[in-house]
Amino acid sequence: MKKLIYLSAFVFSGSFYSQVAIGKTAVSNSSVSLEFGTANKGLVLPYVNSTVDVEAKGAVDGTFIYDTSDKKVKVRVNNAWKDLSVDTTGKVDATIQNSKSEKQDAKVVIGQNAASDTTPGILVLSDKNKAMILPKVASPHLNIINPASGMLVYDTTARQVAVYNGTVWTFWKP
Repeated sequence: MKKLIYLSAFVFSGSFYSQVAIGKTAVSNSSVSLEFGTANKGLVLPYVNSTVDVEAKGAVDGTFIYDTSDKKVKVRVNNAWKDLSVDTTGKVDATIQNSKSEKQDAKVVIGQNAASDTTPGILVLSDKNKAMILPKVASPHLNIINPASGMLVYDTTARQVAVYNGTVWTFWKP
């Protein structure tokens, strides 16, 4: 029941305000559509069986996934998948989701055209002039005690994006 209440609040806040803060009381400015707090927690990406499964549903550039077939975090860029994990020793315990059935039409859209957006995905940020701010964590490899496979954060110490493949962190600097 608690999950249903949180999901309902999340859906309605996105529909009415076009800006959502998670783990904090408000977004930092008007250019943000989704922003996370700073509580040594990360964003866990959707687990998919392979990139082929996502492509069949119409994946678009900017899609982030955790591919359980090769245990890597990937992003779709220029109609191709870019590996963000680099390390090949990833691992995943998908038993928590294996017993669940997927709701094919599950989707949350945050943005001005939320009602009419047809972009495939579970969480779609539809604004053309707002961005998502990742969870900010100082040295996530030291401060996130039990990271989940497919976790994504912004490392405020090193000033780079960090992804966790289930075994090691990989860091990306723009």
